[in-house]
Amino acid sequence: MTNTADQSPLGKNSAYRTDYAPELLFPIPRQGKRDELGLTGTLPFFGVDIWNAYELSWLNMRGKPQVAVARITVPADSPNIIESKSFKLYLNSFNQTRLGGPDALRDLLQQDLSAAAGANVHVVLTLQEDFGTLQMGELDGLLLDRLDIEVDNYSPQPEVLKANFDELPVEETLVSHLLKSNCLVTGQPDWGSVQITYAGPQIDQESLLKYLIGFRDHNEFHEQCVERIFTDILRQCRPQHLSVYARYTRRGGLDINPWRTNYSKGGRPSNLRNARQ
Repeated sequence: MTNTADQSPLGKNSAYRTDYAPELLFPIPRQGKRDELGLTGTLPFFGVDIWNAYELSWLNMRGKPQVAVARITVPADSPNIIESKSFKLYLNSFNQTRLGGPDALRDLLQQDLSAAAGANVHVVLTLQEDFGTLQMGELDGLLLDRLDIEVDNYSPQPEVLKANFDELPVEETLVSHLLKSNCLVTGQPDWGSVQITYAGPQIDQESLLKYLIGFRDHNEFHEQCVERIFTDILRQCRPQHLSVYARYTRRGGLDINPWRTNYSKGGRPSNLRNARQ
């Protein structure tokens, strides 16, 4: 049976398991939402979903609690996303689980998350003694939020996007901290910052900011919003190169940071935690 969002643990009372329970993970196929966007066959992008888990704990073999921060990287071409509340419930199932060490935990995480996503998932643990190496930073780029615009629509309207097709192409990076969408199931707000890097006809910045603010009443998961933004900009503004990266604030000790791109210059974005995260 194919899982759907309404069948997930979201919005339901949950018993928090504290013993290892990989069956708690709830995968949802990506293709349903991609069909809505007309994305069939070869995808127009590649990328990853970067998850950071800040509430990760387990017991060593003597029963002493251990803590770590995990970075989990899920490829965008995996068949499934992992619903975030199920992810939290799964991570909590390690709270009273005895393990031989961090490597044993990492191996279990990679095994279970890869099985749920349907593709190889990569996990890196930062242990307590290395917490000082974790850094913060903000997304680079020209801030769209400086623009004094009037807004009267709060649902995505790709038709408002404009680009100048009559002048020479440009390369620029634009940033907004005004991205807000709502959980597909519960309607709870999801807050994020978004970075758009492109090469091609210059995108009208006011129209882009209005478009991004238009997600304010929109219900979709983080990954789906970023793919919608990428697809709409690609179709309406026709850049040769395009990258969309969003950093969402955490919920339940997890933040989700999807990245979609159609070119490989520069490699993956940094995983620096923003001030709001």
